[in-house]
Amino acid sequence: MRKNVGSNDSVMRIVSGVALLGAMFWIQSPWRWLGLLGIVYLMTGILRWCPAYALFGVSTCTPPVDD
Repeated sequence: MRKNVGSNDSVMRIVSGVALLGAMFWIQSPWRWLGLLGIVYLMTGILRWCPAYALFGVSTCTPPVDD
């Protein structure tokens, strides 16, 4: 697996994943189970690899600088 999630994107995914998972405990409706999507955001942020990005050939990583 080659990284395709940049550092800023990774931080945003981790924060939103934690927020979605935390929201499951405060929301009292049947929709609260959508907070489990936070697991996906959290894992893609930690692993820095997104299968959807790989499928469409997208990468938010900065290209390496040649010296």
